[in-house]
Amino acid sequence: MHKGHRKRMRDKYLKSGFDAVPPHEMLEMLLYATNSRCDTNPIAHNLINTFGSFSAVLDAPFEELCKVDGVGESTAFLIKLIPASARVYLEDGQRVGMLIRSHEQAFEYLRAKYVDKTDEMPSALFLDNKGKLLAWDKIGSGSLTSADISVRKLVELSIRYQATAVILCHNHPSGVAIPSRGDCITTKNIIDALKLINVRLVDHLILASDDYVSMAESAEFSVMFS
Repeated sequence: MHKGHRKRMRDKYLKSGFDAVPPHEMLEMLLYATNSRCDTNPIAHNLINTFGSFSAVLDAPFEELCKVDGVGESTAFLIKLIPASARVYLEDGQRVGMLIRSHEQAFEYLRAKYVDKTDEMPSALFLDNKGKLLAWDKIGSGSLTSADISVRKLVELSIRYQATAVILCHNHPSGVAIPSRGDCITTKNIIDALKLINVRLVDHLILASDDYVSMAESAEFSVMFS
């Protein structure tokens, strides 16, 4: 490694900013934390070449990261810590009590909850009659390809939080936000169950990376929410 390389890298981006940092250099600098002496540039390139992109490196399983040349357990742990830290950072800017009056606002709140999720995770926003956020909570568990949404738990949580409206959400780790037939059936069952306790299902958002579908705003599915 050329003498003073790390300092030059730090000075370069402290002066010019991080907006234009190439992905491999961002990863290279992050790896300084667990590689005090060796050149981390080849390791960064190995990681991106192996998994295909910066984001894919962060999403890669711990065991697969450890198989990459130059990556030990400490480095793999650091890499897994990055998206988890990003999620906490984003969540910290969101607060219970904020008003959610559109599917765009709901998505902006929810996307932070799903930053590092590789399995499907059903959750819900619980709102009062003015759209104020009372709580966010998980309502089930899922695998890589399916989600098990507990209608009973959703009803119980709605009562606990004294909600009058709910926004349902789950993610599609496959990267396609199109609602499945199962999503439609589950949504209808939840609408019917919540009506029994005078709670309205406002929307069901399907998230996939930075994309999402609002079922309530979709011409194909909106009739369920009317």
